[in-house]
Amino acid sequence: MEKKESFFGDIRKHLMTGVSYMIPFVVPGGILIAIGFAIGGIFVFETPGFGADIFNWGKVAFGLMVPALAGFIAYSIADRPGIAVGFIAGMLANNQGSGFLGGIVGGLLAGYVVKLIKKLNVPAVVRPLMPVLVIPLLGTFIVGLGMTYVLGGPVAWLNEAMLRFLTNLSTAGGVVLGLVQGAMLAFDMGGPVNKAAYAFALAAAEDNNWGPMAANFIASMSPPAGIALALVLFKNKWTKVERDGVGGCVIGGLAMITEFAIPYAAADPLHVLPSIMVGSAVGAALSYVFGLTLTAPHGGLFVIPLANKPLVWLFVFAIAIVVTAGMLFLLKPKVTEVEEEALSLEENAA
Repeated sequence: MEKKESFFGDIRKHLMTGVSYMIPFVVPGGILIAIGFAIGGIFVFETPGFGADIFNWGKVAFGLMVPALAGFIAYSIADRPGIAVGFIAGMLANNQGSGFLGGIVGGLLAGYVVKLIKKLNVPAVVRPLMPVLVIPLLGTFIVGLGMTYVLGGPVAWLNEAMLRFLTNLSTAGGVVLGLVQGAMLAFDMGGPVNKAAYAFALAAAEDNNWGPMAANFIASMSPPAGIALALVLFKNKWTKVERDGVGGCVIGGLAMITEFAIPYAAADPLHVLPSIMVGSAVGAALSYVFGLTLTAPHGGLFVIPLANKPLVWLFVFAIAIVVTAGMLFLLKPKVTEVEEEALSLEENAA
């Protein structure tokens, strides 16, 4: 008798499916953005030209990352009828700024809503309209209500609350501020908590205080870089598809493109998110301890010469990477044969 998968096992399978389809958007997006920065500098997007074009192509690819995640999570749950509603849920997550966590919520919601709609007992005359009219229309309406009126309000409130919290915390001392700021930057990687931490660093820079920005760089670069180290050192904790992404994680870590860590966090949020949060928190706190500053809003290793102590900055960055990888070793379980097989079947079906 075949063993029935638990509910959380099902969720894990759906997340892995979404991640496997999301990776082809993350890789070209991140690499093109890094090339754009290399060609046109950290303000490449402000000046029209070839570098700006490459940067924008990368941004387009990144813009499809969360919708692809949500769309194929929904596909894993409800088969093809779930794709459209899931993509729409992902776009709503993008627009409201809830990031990849919002995409996960939206994808799961879309999948289970469509699965329920498919079970409706409708008249025979209506059945041909189910996949092209009833399911996408009713599914989008229900998911839109949930994403906008249930998730949207808390997202906006959380962004503002976190920004106020960091501003007030800035008087408590660098170590405490760094621990909180670093953990926030790694928590949702583009969501409201991350955006609040980055906005805090930008606001401090406008007052000519570049300490938070140096901490921001380390906390934003260490998640993909730390995952890259863990992919190399602890191969039995990752699927083959995940291990194949090590090159992208290296590029993401060096170019300050945190989004390369999203597929790994989305596939296993309960273990990966705490790991990268600890690494980023330690790195940001040490940045304040060593009095580091960095007079650039973005750019990764391209702009590290602008730090007041470049070698010290690299040393702290290395510590954050090692801590992240160490936490992944401690927290992340080994990949099972079932997970490998499920992902392989999804790829073959595609």
